[in-house]
Amino acid sequence: MMNIRRYTHHDQEAWDTLVRNARNATFLFFRQYMDYHSERFTDHSLLFHDSKGNLVAALPANEIYNDNGQGLRMLISHQGLTYGGLIMHTRLHAEAVEEIFALIISYMQQNGFAALRYKPLPHIYHAHPSEEDEYWLWRNGAQLSAVSLSTTVNLRNTSIASKRKQTYCNKLAAQGYTISYNTPLNTFWPLLETNLMSSHGVRPVHTLAEMELLQSRFPDSIVCATVLSPDGTVVAGTVLYITPHVIHTQYISASEEGKQTNAMDFLMLSLIRRFASEGQHDYLDFGISTEHAGTILNSSLCMQKEGYGGRSTLYKEYVMKV
Repeated sequence: MMNIRRYTHHDQEAWDTLVRNARNATFLFFRQYMDYHSERFTDHSLLFHDSKGNLVAALPANEIYNDNGQGLRMLISHQGLTYGGLIMHTRLHAEAVEEIFALIISYMQQNGFAALRYKPLPHIYHAHPSEEDEYWLWRNGAQLSAVSLSTTVNLRNTSIASKRKQTYCNKLAAQGYTISYNTPLNTFWPLLETNLMSSHGVRPVHTLAEMELLQSRFPDSIVCATVLSPDGTVVAGTVLYITPHVIHTQYISASEEGKQTNAMDFLMLSLIRRFASEGQHDYLDFGISTEHAGTILNSSLCMQKEGYGGRSTLYKEYVMKV
């Protein structure tokens, strides 16, 4: 039989070892990433050991008391991450995941949790198929609470990119615009902050200091790529989260010059060509184009991403009441 217990900081080494050996994990699940903003969340991650004492699964999670003003104690996997879900060792079988969900439900009942909000890792990030969690969520009466639509390029087949965007890309290259693949974050961040504030009245989710800290911890996984004008000015850029199977554009922004010259097309098609030619990754994911739990689609934004040859991937959220 398996057992369940709450994660403590003494478990970090075992947790990180599981993440490295899991069939459905990214660097966002390492504790050095999860804990950089630990003061914002009350961590309530869970560990699952088999009968021999081996850590075979973990649930990154935090707890909250007032979700939507209802005053309920809820477990969320994970509020501080784009996705959460059960981290599963490669040797874990479907029936074992059934046992894990039975343990989760019992644990929640014993500890006063009314519901679990669960954001599974999208399938494009899986090293091996790992959707047992969604099956057992359904079997235990979980309901879909949000379905967000992201746009993803298959790097193994990039043939459906817009000819118009390819024309923009070739034009800027001929004019002397270039791509920098390792731009310091502090060079790109002022452009990003200015653009977000003027266009949407918001700041980036991460501060520059936070992103620099994370990059220092994961230098091979967090990379900033920019477009430089002929005089060396940054006119567009993106922060990339690089995982074994997926390149994710965490932030994207362009200056007025960048917008007028279609520098983003130059950047994105250049990145797609580069990563496709390297052959080490399967997808480039642009992130969601939906709002309000997926009920509103920003059609123009989605269409822009589809012009790079992208098609839809879903980011889901379930609620399971106990």
